Amino acid sequence: MSTHISIEDAAAMIGVSPQHTRSLCRNKVLQAERIGNTWAVDADSAKNYRKQAEHTIAEDHPAYFDTSGGLDAPVALSFFSGAMGLDLGIEKAGFDIRLACEFDKYCRQTILLNRPNTALLGDINEYSAAQILSAAQLDASAVDLMVGGPPCQAFSTAGKRKAFNDDRGNAFLKFINLAIEIQPRFLVIENVRGLLSCPMDHRPHSQRGAGFPDLSLDEMKGGALNFVLCLLKKAGYSCTFNLYNSANFGTPQTRERVIIICSRDGNAAPFLQPTHSENSSHGLPKWTTFKDATVDLKNHTHLNFPEKRLKYYRQLKAGQNWRALPTDMQQEALGKSFFSGGGKTGFLRRLSWERPSPTLVTHPAMPATDLAHPEEDRPLSIEEYKRIQEFPDSWQLAGPLLQQYKQVGNAVPASLGYAVGKLVKDLLENKATAPPDDFKFSRYRETSHHEWSHAFKRQQAVAQPTLSLF
Repeated sequence: MSTHISIEDAAAMIGVSPQHTRSLCRNKVLQAERIGNTWAVDADSAKNYRKQAEHTIAEDHPAYFDTSGGLDAPVALSFFSGAMGLDLGIEKAGFDIRLACEFDKYCRQTILLNRPNTALLGDINEYSAAQILSAAQLDASAVDLMVGGPPCQAFSTAGKRKAFNDDRGNAFLKFINLAIEIQPRFLVIENVRGLLSCPMDHRPHSQRGAGFPDLSLDEMKGGALNFVLCLLKKAGYSCTFNLYNSANFGTPQTRERVIIICSRDGNAAPFLQPTHSENSSHGLPKWTTFKDATVDLKNHTHLNFPEKRLKYYRQLKAGQNWRALPTDMQQEALGKSFFSGGGKTGFLRRLSWERPSPTLVTHPAMPATDLAHPEEDRPLSIEEYKRIQEFPDSWQLAGPLLQQYKQVGNAVPASLGYAVGKLVKDLLENKATAPPDDFKFSRYRETSHHEWSHAFKRQQAVAQPTLSLF
């Protein structure tokens, strides 16, 4: 004999809102009986729905939300959402993430498992501004923030740097054009350091001619970013940016990302407010260490190193890499890579207990980018990955283990996301403050919009002194 439960209990069981649950009943996705003004849901049907959701590919769906408690939180739309690391920080700062747009099937399923009431869309290139607003159940005037980290491979110094002459780069332009059409009060763009120096390479014909920057600027270092800034300036947005080390915001990881804050009112936003510093400068606490973040973890799910690599790891202590091996073993350990250029610091790398983790990669057991536990002879576990990127332990990750590493490795740390969200929320409330002028956000030079603009102008002056510039 089947057991029936209330809409509220069914909603809690399957992890969605009561409103969404009623919709599932009306559409006969759940077995339920209408009794007066409510529903009695078959408990086994709800259990099966939840179980099935964990193993199916998420489909596009609109936002499900309950308006009974009011909608006072500022509203954000997320693009290139991944596993929602950046969104978790934005959410913690007080925003309602009404929509997530993500193409990867495993990330989509992760979003559905953890935020089933958030609207979900796929390939950004397939949607108009009207379709996005409809899915989020919003008018354009209600969008406070659009946020996204377009695929970074098109701009990364480790890749071919095709910029916008690449499907992923075109997705970046689509994101910008959608933002210009939707006109959120604020737009946040997150990307890799390579965006600061990547040339344009190719520009759509529809974005040439009067009112657009000269084509010769596209060939310069930073031409891709210059073009994006020109588009946004033409639409009335101010843009400020810097390269931020996430460790300065409490993340147990020295991950550096460019954050661009664009304001519709044309007023320049201040830089993010740091909460930590490497050596307790400015009266801030020191960086969070790997030990701080992971020492209490008990269970670990992880890949394994091949036996031939373990031979070397057994001779290394916390914080060491291949350079700490006996000299006669270094070449043996690295093979042909021993003679290549660069620092090769990612080879046979044990993390330090007393430092933040280096930047997480999408696979912790690749020879040139190993991320090994400080003492145990294994790569970092997915549980440690989640702690380092500041996902809740309860955050469910879809797909096989390698895909889980990829999702977390590609994410933005939640603390950096929170710093972004807090600044934007403070700007909305007219109470934003600037950080100390002398705070060092990154180890690199010419990474703020002030310095970057001056460097680009110098480059332009050498090339063609008569060209106009953003």
